[in-house]
Amino acid sequence: MNLQQFLQILRARLRVLVVTPLAAALMALAVSLMLPKAYTATTALVVDYKGVDPITGIAVPAQLMPGYMATQVNIIGSHNVALKVVDKLKLADLPDMKERFEQETDGAGDIRDWLAGRLLKKLDVLPSRESSVINVSFSDSDPNFAATVSNAFAESYIATNLELRTEPARQNAAWFEQQIRGLREKLENAQANLSRYQQEKGIVSVEQHLDVENSRLEDLSKQLVVAQANTYDLMSRRSQLETAGRSFLPETLPEVLSNSVVQDLKTKLTLTEAKLAEIGQKYDTNHPLYQQALAEAGSLKRKLAAEVKTIIQSLNTAVEIARSRENELKTAVAEQKAKILELNKQRDELSVLTGEVEHARQAYTAALARFNQTRLESEASHTNVAILNPAKPPLRPSKPRVVLNVAVAGFLGIVLAVSLVLALEWFDRRVRSPEDLSVALGLPFMGILTDAELRRSRWWPVFARSST
Repeated sequence: MNLQQFLQILRARLRVLVVTPLAAALMALAVSLMLPKAYTATTALVVDYKGVDPITGIAVPAQLMPGYMATQVNIIGSHNVALKVVDKLKLADLPDMKERFEQETDGAGDIRDWLAGRLLKKLDVLPSRESSVINVSFSDSDPNFAATVSNAFAESYIATNLELRTEPARQNAAWFEQQIRGLREKLENAQANLSRYQQEKGIVSVEQHLDVENSRLEDLSKQLVVAQANTYDLMSRRSQLETAGRSFLPETLPEVLSNSVVQDLKTKLTLTEAKLAEIGQKYDTNHPLYQQALAEAGSLKRKLAAEVKTIIQSLNTAVEIARSRENELKTAVAEQKAKILELNKQRDELSVLTGEVEHARQAYTAALARFNQTRLESEASHTNVAILNPAKPPLRPSKPRVVLNVAVAGFLGIVLAVSLVLALEWFDRRVRSPEDLSVALGLPFMGILTDAELRRSRWWPVFARSST
């Protein structure tokens, strides 16, 4: 079938092609006029989404904006918001609503849930594509009721949005308040333990005390070194004196140089020995003068030995005193070391207790700051949603759309008419062109006879009968 044949078929069945769309349009017009009118009221909400919480100051990535808007749309169309609308408008107390509820559900279920479901069926929430505006539309046969419900949904959504922000914060604040009590008790116990330990040990400033004790230890160590050197020196001189007492007296020893008796005896002994040598050259050893000089020299040697013994005894006493001093210093150094070790131990324990206090204080401070923040969040009375344009009772119904319904019905009628024409042509095939005749008979096409020529021919009666 080519385009010319198709147009010939449409022209041949022009009546069906005209009547069918017209009937469909008239039927759509009648049905549209018979349908109850519905009025749609729209409330525009603006969501001030800046990505930063005004209380916490936490920034949220901007790429979460589409998901955030979709979440807000779902919240508006939630059953919870619808229940708030029912309670706000007190729809469950209306007698006609109770009657319809009894008729449709036989009293089964909750009338509030039933009303919320009916409201949600007539609710339409549409977010803007390139802005943060959300349109909340509600349709009803009463324009005033439609506007009232639309505004009620907007207000209930704002209240729900505020609850969703404050309720978790309120629960967190209550939890933090319980934790703060325990943290405060731990902090007080840690401070009490630190104070009690300082009082028991008499600690004012461990570091300063430790510096003083370290200085004292250093001083004692120096004194010990000096005492040990003094003891060694005294023992060395005593050893030299003990040796010198048997042979000679070293002239360089301080005890010899500082002892006048020893010096006097040594001088007398020298003179006596010189006199003895002189007498020994003149007289025999048995001579009285020689014996007298010899006895005098012996007496001086005995006195010198006695004096050396005295010096040795004094050195022994000095050595004992030096040893005693050295032992005392050793004991003092050991005690000082033990004291410093004890101070280091106290410092470590004090550091542990101070660390416990500091950690407890940090935990308490952090929990207190978080508690104050969550308490502010729980007491927040503002939200980032505002009503941009409140709904007003519409003057014209939104449904039914008569013009649109008639246009759609007319278009569908045209499609139906064309389909119907093709179906009729399929079941009742007619010859409408030379091409149809050539295809039907399988003969070549030679020419066309007009009506005048056909009437003059002898085949007219046969053709007339066949056409009828």
